Amino acid sequence: MNETERLQTWLERGSVSISQLFFQFYKELQISDAEAMLIMHLNAFHEEGNEFPTPANIAQRMSMTENMISTNMQRLMQKGFMEIHQKLDDKGVLYEVISLLPLWNRLLDCVLVKKENDKKEMEKIKEGQLFQLFEQEFGRFLSPMETEMISMWLDQDGHTPEVIRRALKEAVLSQKLSLRYIDRILFEWKKNNVKTPEDAEKLSHNFRKNIIPKNTDHQPMKKETDQSSPTSNVPFYNWLDRHK
Repeated sequence: MNETERLQTWLERGSVSISQLFFQFYKELQISDAEAMLIMHLNAFHEEGNEFPTPANIAQRMSMTENMISTNMQRLMQKGFMEIHQKLDDKGVLYEVISLLPLWNRLLDCVLVKKENDKKEMEKIKEGQLFQLFEQEFGRFLSPMETEMISMWLDQDGHTPEVIRRALKEAVLSQKLSLRYIDRILFEWKKNNVKTPEDAEKLSHNFRKNIIPKNTDHQPMKKETDQSSPTSNVPFYNWLDRHK
């Protein structure tokens, strides 16, 4: 998708307003207040059907001289926010128009960067909450090695905080609360292309369903399922014994 198509898509979806984006980001783009007002007037002329307002036209609406307007327009073109190009009318006659499309595309880039930064910030928050959850479940502070292992799940193995939380829940329900057990769960999940908590739930359910007939009279499993909890009647899969 080229820049023009991207701009049109955003506008047609109604998810973006040019004026809202402009006032939100023009300072970040190092556009002065005087240049910002000039841009808004140029945009207003465009909406009225005048694609090439002269400095004299603009000066009638602003408290700036024609020379000041010309200087600011040249500065906007030097900064890459505005351009002048030629178009053909219905009769094949060339005429010039002032285009602010380069500026609008820069604004959309700002939005995408902001969204990406917001996403990264949210991930940091979720990761911090993840470490707190482990300490809560373990009832103590994590050791440096334990902290490093959880970080490896996130950074090297590429598991999301949500999936790791689900693996921790699996270990808690199975009453096998250890990082070694959780690491084994995550290892199996990665082999099975588990990327979301929903994927993990589906895989865990299938494993449990497959082992119910095998463990009905198995005493260790019975002992584990006799706990007085809401999930006590569910046989939990022993991920460490998967290949035994």
